[in-house]
Amino acid sequence: MKIPQRNDLVKISDYIWEIPKSFREDMKVPARIFASEKMFDDILEDKSLWQLVNVASLPGIYGYALAMPDIHEGYGASIGSVAAFGYENGIISPAITGYDINCGVRLLRSDFYYEEIKDKIPKLAEEIFRQVPSGVGRGGFWKLNKDEMKKVLENGAQYIFELGYAEKEDLEATESFGKLEGAETEAVSKTAKDRGRDQLGTMGAGNHFVEVQRIQEIYDKEIAQKLGLEKGKITVLIHCGSRGLGHQVATDYIRKALNYLDKQKIELIDRELAYFPYNHKDGQNYLAAMKAAANFAWANRQMITYQVRKAFKKVFGKEIKLTQVYDVAHNIIKIEEYNDRKLIVHRKGATRAFWKKHPELSTKYREIGQPTLIPGSMGTSSYILIGQELAKEISFGSAPHGAGRVMSRSEAKRKIRGSELKKELEKIGIAVFAGSMSGLAEEAPAAYKDVSEVVEVVHQIGIAKKLAKLVPVGIVKG
Repeated sequence: MKIPQRNDLVKISDYIWEIPKSFREDMKVPARIFASEKMFDDILEDKSLWQLVNVASLPGIYGYALAMPDIHEGYGASIGSVAAFGYENGIISPAITGYDINCGVRLLRSDFYYEEIKDKIPKLAEEIFRQVPSGVGRGGFWKLNKDEMKKVLENGAQYIFELGYAEKEDLEATESFGKLEGAETEAVSKTAKDRGRDQLGTMGAGNHFVEVQRIQEIYDKEIAQKLGLEKGKITVLIHCGSRGLGHQVATDYIRKALNYLDKQKIELIDRELAYFPYNHKDGQNYLAAMKAAANFAWANRQMITYQVRKAFKKVFGKEIKLTQVYDVAHNIIKIEEYNDRKLIVHRKGATRAFWKKHPELSTKYREIGQPTLIPGSMGTSSYILIGQELAKEISFGSAPHGAGRVMSRSEAKRKIRGSELKKELEKIGIAVFAGSMSGLAEEAPAAYKDVSEVVEVVHQIGIAKKLAKLVPVGIVKG
């Protein structure tokens, strides 16, 4: 197993590096990495660059396999990576999307200023903890029947809007308006549907959260003003995905992809990257199931938004306006065009970062570019960025999705006590509500890279520019 070392990296600029195609004879394209020089101390600790080289060796890959500065080892493909395949000759790989299909982030803003309500933040965080069920396998308040499940899978957040649990502007401020066309209920197994039946409006565990934040810094006042963002205002960041349903969709189709490799006698350096040709029946079925799981995730975040609004109303005793700033997906496949070529773009732990005038954006964002949301690790800053046109040229319209792990969950649990971390966060004025102290330890700041460094890399490269910095005041975790 030939793992890339520092001397294998070719420096293209201060923040762009490449592992050339000559590194390994089976590579179809180079592997490109966005990172600062000092980030490689962490990046080279795991197998993420080896995984990136493996992706660069897959059939039909176009341009280069791309790593974001938050890259770390994942299943098959590293988390924090982007791979685009030719529409005519490309493949579709469930592992390059990942298990938590459309894990994503949604940002809401209030008209409250922190100083006005700081005494009520602990009460608000506690109420959100009550309203949004969390934890592994934890169900919610709504058990979907067969017809409701079909409508959720095929229509996503748009179905939630029809039921009266969303505002029209929520959909306009959601990637793909909260629904991917072409989702098929039949492509999703009964097991997957059963796992998701009672999970709508729930957070799950792991790195998922609902966080009450205040805006600490504004970097572009003109654009911030258009989005209603002001220094000191209270915001809410929601991070979750398609829960057990999406995980089961990935499990089902990874198994089928492995069977396809065996039948075709295809050997890969890492079988976890099992794939289908894009036009293969199972490839198209996976795409339809992935779209359905993505729609489930948007419906899930929409229901959580409804429950967060309920919590605000309960604490403050009146109808509080919580306006959605944007919602972005992390683990998803989209058909997009770059260099006048239609591509199958796989993003895993990477987010879309479209520029102004992009036709897929709603009118509001077409004038300014798409907000890109990059949460930090628990207790640290999160950022709002705006996609720039350079992303079209060099990153397949993509940006990072978060800080990126440097410590495994098991290592974090060995080294960090959740109860102590809770006390430390509360000491600096952050209210914390969590269903599990070991779960809290897994997501400690020490387990992650510095999100400010990650953001600075993409800001300096120019694929997305900093708009605002948010800091937590109330944390709700599974």
